[in-house]
Amino acid sequence: MGRAWLGLGANIGAPDVQVREAVRRLQGHPEISVGTQSAMLTTKPWGKTDQPDFSNMVVAVETSLKPIALLEACLGIELAMGRVRKEVWGPRLIDIDIIAYDDIQIRSARLTLPHAFAHQRDFVLEPLREIAPEIADWVVAINTRPR
Repeated sequence: MGRAWLGLGANIGAPDVQVREAVRRLQGHPEISVGTQSAMLTTKPWGKTDQPDFSNMVVAVETSLKPIALLEACLGIELAMGRVRKEVWGPRLIDIDIIAYDDIQIRSARLTLPHAFAHQRDFVLEPLREIAPEIADWVVAINTRPR
């Protein structure tokens, strides 16, 4: 079993409800077990700032899925919940990002682990520090070391 930390966010519709529904759907996946959950935060948008505030949280999961398969499961939940990708960093009904998966480091066109922008986003780091401070520190260290 692998351990991963997922960041969830939404800012259109009923964001708090949608984030909690995504957590429920993750828990309903036969190969994903949701563990510790952070508090829900209301945060300002990042990247594209002319949009509504977000509801964000982080959850720890245990899974038998490998990283790419976990990504596919998350994307499937987003799609089933009605997410349509129109613009980068734009408004969204739901977003589920893999922040980290064990101590795996990947840089590919499909997936970067730890998440490439996590260290720049307080809406990721604050809830991650709440439930897994050592993982938050590792994510920052990996993403800020010289390449």
